[in-house]
Amino acid sequence: MHLTDVNVGLLGENGIVAAGMPIATGAAFTAKFKGTKQVALTFFGEGATNQGVFHETINLAAAWKLPVIFFCENNLYAEMTPITQEVAVEKMTARAIGNGMRAVEVDGNDVVAVYECVKEAVELARNGEGPTFIEAHTYRLAGHMVGDPEVYRTKDEVEDRRKREPLLVLAERMKKKHKFTTDDITALDDEAMKIVDDAEQFAKDSPFPAPETALENIYA
Repeated sequence: MHLTDVNVGLLGENGIVAAGMPIATGAAFTAKFKGTKQVALTFFGEGATNQGVFHETINLAAAWKLPVIFFCENNLYAEMTPITQEVAVEKMTARAIGNGMRAVEVDGNDVVAVYECVKEAVELARNGEGPTFIEAHTYRLAGHMVGDPEVYRTKDEVEDRRKREPLLVLAERMKKKHKFTTDDITALDDEAMKIVDDAEQFAKDSPFPAPETALENIYA
């Protein structure tokens, strides 16, 4: 769940809501200070915009024009509570705009639209034009966790949203604009599943770590 690979610039995921934002902003400050032209990108849900650190971070990033992108995945339900019951604003972008930051919306179920939106934000950041807040409108098709009763929404709502699932949207785009056939899409699905299955089997076949390594690589 929480992955880290500094070799590719992945500084680590964080289990604390909104806690990745100041880390990304710190990385952006370093990039600006050193003049590396790097851009930091942090992901979080719409519920994270209620955290104090969210407001502190975007204020600082906007004031210092740091090269960082704040990517908000608005799936409507902050854990198990409709976002409409938590905030008075209709759009999360309003919270960024209020801090003087560029803010845009995008269809979070359209991978191409998301790519183009992030690409533009990266270019602006590298040109010294500061941060961007992106609100990606999407939907969580499964519960927040195993055992989530999902009493806060109906099954009909979930099934209706399933029709706009990102992979389905991409498949239709590939068929219409790039002449992919149903067989082509199926072949890609099978290839992806094989990669996942192989990774799962590798994990199952791997030995458990030795007990004496339990305290290695722990810094806090």
